[in-house]
Amino acid sequence: MGGGSLKSMVIAFLIPLPSIFFYLFFVHPGGNATPFSSWCTAHPLVLANLLFLLNVDIIFWLIGLLSNYHWLMDLYRTIIPLMLLHYYRAHPVAVTDTARSTVAVALTWVWSARLTHNYLRREGWELGKREDWRIAQMRVKYGKTWWWISFFAVYLSQQVLLFGICLPMYAIHSSNKPWSIWDLMASAACIVGIVIAFSADTQLHEFVTTNQKMKQQGKPTVPILDDGLWRYSRHPNYFGEQLWWWGLYLFAWNLGQRWMFVGPLLNILWFGYVTVLVERRMLQQEHRAEAYKLYQRSTSVWIPWFRKTVPEEQEQRRTTVWIPWFLKTITESKQKET
Repeated sequence: MGGGSLKSMVIAFLIPLPSIFFYLFFVHPGGNATPFSSWCTAHPLVLANLLFLLNVDIIFWLIGLLSNYHWLMDLYRTIIPLMLLHYYRAHPVAVTDTARSTVAVALTWVWSARLTHNYLRREGWELGKREDWRIAQMRVKYGKTWWWISFFAVYLSQQVLLFGICLPMYAIHSSNKPWSIWDLMASAACIVGIVIAFSADTQLHEFVTTNQKMKQQGKPTVPILDDGLWRYSRHPNYFGEQLWWWGLYLFAWNLGQRWMFVGPLLNILWFGYVTVLVERRMLQQEHRAEAYKLYQRSTSVWIPWFRKTVPEEQEQRRTTVWIPWFLKTITESKQKET
């Protein structure tokens, strides 16, 4: 392990400690309750947002400025929802159905493990290896003003998004309504979303790894991934991730907190923005542009669906079938003549 990776690991481990200690001393103070601790206990959502602002937005941002690259949010995006879930579950005012809470905790641990594994695998199992390419693009775009714009673009925006999509976790721990068929449906949607996202990310990782090996061997690479789940959706990993959050929202819907749809709705807008950036990047790469344009015309954006046959594909299929047949016929004719 390199020195940079070890340093990043220490930072990643230490950075949530202020919030953890604050929670233990002021939200769960034991018998030493104070007016301040009573206020903290009475306002779980407000307190969680304040801790996020101070411990994540400001401290992560300052570390990013000092190190000149912002990587912490990429890692903690996979962990913060899990931390919020346990915060809501262990909060003194929590009220919940044991079965629903247990299932939500188990599912969120699986979701977090899946996403964290994908992050580490993508980064070569090295923390803080690089800055997300979208952040790097914004750094170049905003130049000298990036130091303050980064606070809003990288951190504060993520606070709005993460708290929005995690609202159902608060709803789950604010009602003791008995388990019902709707909870079963919500659980099924969450599981399907996790499986789809994991499968799609694994297929993408194998595609990227294979292309890297082929490039190192001096062999031509494959321009786009259009096999497996990627044959039916241009972004099946995004679809799986959104299905997970909508499944989680079903828990809140069943508990009467239907307004919490704003969370997964924000997530759709976020993934819409990310999709535009990713596809724009693909079209800017000369060796992929033409193949990706054809891929865009034939394949669904998010929701997996049957692939359309476009004129270019029909021509390609005719060529693929006809030319080998023609060459074979010519060869056989010459063999008969001789």
